[in-house]
Amino acid sequence: MSDSSNAVKIHILDKEYLVACPKEEQDALLQSARYLNERMTDIRESGKVVGIDRIAVMTALNMAHDIIASGDSDIDSCGDRIRLLNSRIGEALDKYKLAGLN
Repeated sequence: MSDSSNAVKIHILDKEYLVACPKEEQDALLQSARYLNERMTDIRESGKVVGIDRIAVMTALNMAHDIIASGDSDIDSCGDRIRLLNSRIGEALDKYKLAGLN
């Protein structure tokens, strides 16, 4: 981790993850994590989708649909940011699994 990044704790579906994030992006990461947690919680509570992997995929599909349906002219930029956040979350999940915390 570089000097410009710190580990930030985020909570998604009652689990805690550490995500490396530059200080200037920490507020945006925390806001994104809260939004993701709310959307995933809504899907879990609907009772129609079982399993965290399926909940995550359904949430991602719904969020992607919302972006596309919004007609955002800067969709490529949004896609790049989503891929970056997805990569960071994937890295955190990998570390979480390696630590045997699942």
